[in-house]
Amino acid sequence: MAVRKSFALRIDAKTLAAMQRWAKDDLRSLNAQIEFVLRDSLRQAGRLREPENDQDDDSTE
Repeated sequence: MAVRKSFALRIDAKTLAAMQRWAKDDLRSLNAQIEFVLRDSLRQAGRLREPENDQDDDSTE
């Protein structure tokens, strides 16, 4: 299991509200939604190296 670290995030109120709505729509916690969006953006930008056994993968294959 990957080591998880915490940190404070400063975010404007409108962005926070939008992320909370999106998280609710996707049935995720706000924290899980932020992680999902960050990982997805990093993958799309080619900045995230995928481990061979990615436990966080959303696919069921």
